[in-house]
Amino acid sequence: MQETDMRIIGRRAGRAGVEIPVLGLGGAPLGDLYARLPEAEALGTIRTAYDAGIRLFDTAPYYGHGLSEHRFGHVLRQMPRESYVLSTKVGRWLEPRPIEKVERGMWAGSLAMQPVLDYSYDGTMRAIEQSLQRLGIDRIDILLIHDVDVWTHGSAEAYEQRYREAMAGAAKALVELRAQGVVRAIGAGINEIGPAERFLREVDLDCLMLAGRYTLLEQGAIERLLPLAEARGIRLLIAGPFNSGILAVGAREGAQYDYKPAAPEIRARVARLEAICVRHQVPLAAAALQFPLGHPAVAAVVPGAVRAEEVRRNLALFRQPIPPALWAEMRAEGLLHPAAPCPA
Repeated sequence: MQETDMRIIGRRAGRAGVEIPVLGLGGAPLGDLYARLPEAEALGTIRTAYDAGIRLFDTAPYYGHGLSEHRFGHVLRQMPRESYVLSTKVGRWLEPRPIEKVERGMWAGSLAMQPVLDYSYDGTMRAIEQSLQRLGIDRIDILLIHDVDVWTHGSAEAYEQRYREAMAGAAKALVELRAQGVVRAIGAGINEIGPAERFLREVDLDCLMLAGRYTLLEQGAIERLLPLAEARGIRLLIAGPFNSGILAVGAREGAQYDYKPAAPEIRARVARLEAICVRHQVPLAAAALQFPLGHPAVAAVVPGAVRAEEVRRNLALFRQPIPPALWAEMRAEGLLHPAAPCPA
């Protein structure tokens, strides 16, 4: 099995040759995901990431109904614009609403805004304009069509309707904006392999953000999606490398997988991965963070963080030496897909 070298600063994507740093900071937790986060602490987390050398920042209007974008903009607009890569998303624009009438869902805190699902051309342009205003930054480097999948929309029928809307509207808008130089790279941010593969086949994308579907725990994307991306020169950004938490904390009771407590069979598989890591004196979370970068189509891993110490921990995990024998044992135990390349 050929191995790839992780000792790189970035991997290029798109016609403009956007150099994507291999380690990013995901912005969902900074939108008050599940718990309120003091403003100073949230801003400190972003500043810590920048000061530590992280140069890829991903956010979205949906995260805290604009709160995450506001926080990233507050910090990043003080930094030299050429020094970082900024990614955000379209598919929802925000409607002002009294805070007591906002339906927050998973967001413990939020701005006084309600997301409106809209993948139309006009809705996409409206979403971009709003994002630029919240960020206070003059441009977006990577723009992604967000959450066009069954998991988000609840049924195959609803997904199909939204996909057609996105193809006629958002995809057309993003291709135009790239041609005009307004954005440097375009893509989609997806939670499922099938819809992601469909986007790759039907839209001229530069990159794809795939959440939780190519990780140490599950590698189904290696069979068709990743070879397709590699053949078409499309780079992947792997969000959710810890599968919502279980690959960071291990197979303990109540550990989260896909935003809910992990089922017993998931915990059992993680326990086997964890046992191998213990034998090789490597944190499970280090193996999880580094594993996706073994594939040449993967440009970056983008874990989230709430506190500054979590950013520092992720950096330490990213730099943790991992012996080839660990990957070999995982493969021998049937815990890695036979075709999945491992980091060198």
